[in-house]
Amino acid sequence: MKKRQKKSILIFLTIIAFFPTHLRAKSVWIIKSSILHRNVPVEIYMPSDYIVSKTFPLVYLLHGYSENYTQWGKITDCQQLADEYQMIIICPEGYVSFYLDSSVDYTSHYESFFFQELVPKVHRELSVDKNNIFISGLSMGGYGALRLFIRHPQYFNTAGSTSGAVDMDYSLFLPISMIFWGNTRMTDDLVKVLGPPNFWKDNSISSILRGDREFHRDFIFDCGKEDPLFMSSKGLKDSLDKWNIPATFITGPGTHNWDYWKKSIPHHFIFFKQHLKN
Repeated sequence: MKKRQKKSILIFLTIIAFFPTHLRAKSVWIIKSSILHRNVPVEIYMPSDYIVSKTFPLVYLLHGYSENYTQWGKITDCQQLADEYQMIIICPEGYVSFYLDSSVDYTSHYESFFFQELVPKVHRELSVDKNNIFISGLSMGGYGALRLFIRHPQYFNTAGSTSGAVDMDYSLFLPISMIFWGNTRMTDDLVKVLGPPNFWKDNSISSILRGDREFHRDFIFDCGKEDPLFMSSKGLKDSLDKWNIPATFITGPGTHNWDYWKKSIPHHFIFFKQHLKN
């Protein structure tokens, strides 16, 4: 009887030892935001060998328009990326905010939420290497990643953008909205965030950089040649070259879809690994 009991305990402990790191590796926070006036879900992936006595680099991954905080976990194996690169991955809900503080909607001050509520919680609860904090995203999230990096370079090591909506242009977004959704939902949402279209250009990445000529940090961005956002990405690269900003631009076959982003995001993690600081 005692031998059978010991054997059962041993099997139980073996199961516990095998599974818990994977159970703990992915989690979801719900942040009760007083800034956004709602509960904000955030998906977290930690390296399977995460321990609190060691600090880890951190990557924020921002989702695209019309998607949510679970998008990156569906596009690629975020747990594998966290394990391979030994980085914590944070995927916050971004709604249709474009990750900025709206000038027309006080309940859509996302940049304020990011730095006043999300970032403090991240650093309270996780062992983060403060010298190695990165950010990237796709489409709307690619825009948000570059915008937050440029406006807060002291917080981030570097950044990335894949298929980023880098040019806030009504004449560009209206046909894109019609192609993807068959209506004007995207431009309608942007009006709610940015106001009338004649004010949008001030929020383009090139306009933000033009207003901050001291910025000369390296980052990575990419766009497929068949993507409707390709020409705006190419235009941004031309401006960066003119201003001597050493950004890395990658292009090749691909359009605005999950297959492209699944292939593009590993390049960002490689880039981040190459930029790790001691």
